[in-house]
Amino acid sequence: GDNTDGVGLLRDIDHNAGVARARRGVLLMGAGGAAAGVLGPLLSARPAELVLVNRTLGKAEAMVHRHQRWASRYGAGLEARSLRLAGRAYDVVINASSSSLLRAPVPVDPGVIDRGTLTIDLMYGPAAAPFLAWAQVHGGVPRDGLGMLVEQAAFAFEWWRGVRPDTAPVLAALRTRLSGVA
Repeated sequence: GDNTDGVGLLRDIDHNAGVARARRGVLLMGAGGAAAGVLGPLLSARPAELVLVNRTLGKAEAMVHRHQRWASRYGAGLEARSLRLAGRAYDVVINASSSSLLRAPVPVDPGVIDRGTLTIDLMYGPAAAPFLAWAQVHGGVPRDGLGMLVEQAAFAFEWWRGVRPDTAPVLAALRTRLSGVA
């Protein structure tokens, strides 16, 4: 089957967040289904490096192994690390871990964020709030996964219907609804 999560995320980063992502350093937290859904498209965007961290290093290493050819095809650096060895500041930090869903603390050191780092939680609404607050406190530019959700739905709609819907009003309406303003 096809998965539009990754292309939706890339469109949200480029179009809605206005961040050029080529040749950037990217940290992807988590090695489950959400991370798997965005990893291939993230690599096709040709980041200078993409570091995948996970609570279970072996799971991150297995995912990296499965994507190594794809990374090479696009000239993207790809490696797995443990959460506590995530590294220094990145240009983009993406939380695809279960931490927001479980209301657990952010699983990496704040040193992964620099002033202006785009920090994205693939969750949205109240579940994403702790990660977004953490990111902002440490100088990141926080963004939740609502833009990815809308953009991936638009790609799916276009695939089925042949028409690309305008996502800006949909995203604005959903943000208003989630903020409690009706």
